Amino acid sequence: MVQPVIDAFDAAALIPGFRAPQLPRGEADGPAVAAADHTMRHWTSAASGALIPGSDAHRREMCRMFRETFNPYRPSVLAWPQLEAATLQRIVALPIWDIAVQTEGRARLRMAAYAASLDDPELRDALALNAWEENRHKEILARMVAAYGIPLASEPPYVYPQDTERAYLVTGYSECIDSFFAFGLFEVARRSGLFPPELIDTFEPVMQEECRHILLFANWVAWHRAQLSWWQRVRFELKVAGVWMFLGWERIGLARAMDAEGNVHEHDNNFTVNGAQSVSDADISVPELMRLCLAENDRRFAGYDPRLLRPTTMPRLVRFALRFARKKG
Repeated sequence: MVQPVIDAFDAAALIPGFRAPQLPRGEADGPAVAAADHTMRHWTSAASGALIPGSDAHRREMCRMFRETFNPYRPSVLAWPQLEAATLQRIVALPIWDIAVQTEGRARLRMAAYAASLDDPELRDALALNAWEENRHKEILARMVAAYGIPLASEPPYVYPQDTERAYLVTGYSECIDSFFAFGLFEVARRSGLFPPELIDTFEPVMQEECRHILLFANWVAWHRAQLSWWQRVRFELKVAGVWMFLGWERIGLARAMDAEGNVHEHDNNFTVNGAQSVSDADISVPELMRLCLAENDRRFAGYDPRLLRPTTMPRLVRFALRFARKKG
């Protein structure tokens, strides 16, 4: 069966009953924006007791968290500061823009496709909002590359996934990996002073949204696992293992991508580890960067109810690697 090619801008239309948030048309600053930014980062459930994975309370509260921490900023009013020539060249030279735009394009479709398959209205709406926010990220990137004249390869067609659950798992685990390193690299860029504060401030809510996305994903995985029978659980764990193998293969060496014109482009998927030198004049070792990633990961999750589960795979792997590095040294 040939899967349909979807315009991912229309991905939310795949979800019956979903209404995109109505964003205010006010200015991009002021008390309302500050309040929304604070609410985005701090949330505690009013429910009493533990939020046991698989329970109705767990499902309800993780969906409430995602809905109530929504930040209604508008990409159309984000300010793109004028950059000095050296800074502009540094940004244009970063080998991430093609893959970033295409990743957001795939993510919004995959999340919308999986949301459309769900019967539970709260989960469906939460994942639909997640897809909508991925679309907003893509719009932000599109506006930024246009503002700074960054050349992009033409986008490949976005194909509706055959296995919507696997597609959501690929996107969710991929975001858990990429966001962990992005948190650290973003802090390196902020501390370096090489990029104007206005540009850092513009992307700050995007970074925190990624934190919300992987928080929702981690809790969905735990809730979903607990809902499965033993034989469904075996099949699910095999699917998860396959996803991790796929992501590991994808991130080793160079990833090849073909654009809409059939041109092959190579992207360095190890940029998240090696890219610190691109956003800072100071030398930073891999262990230093990993410790910063851990600290930033903890900081960004600190404001959310501790009863909600956090992504653990990347922090555990990095902590193990740091212990091994210390012993080796």
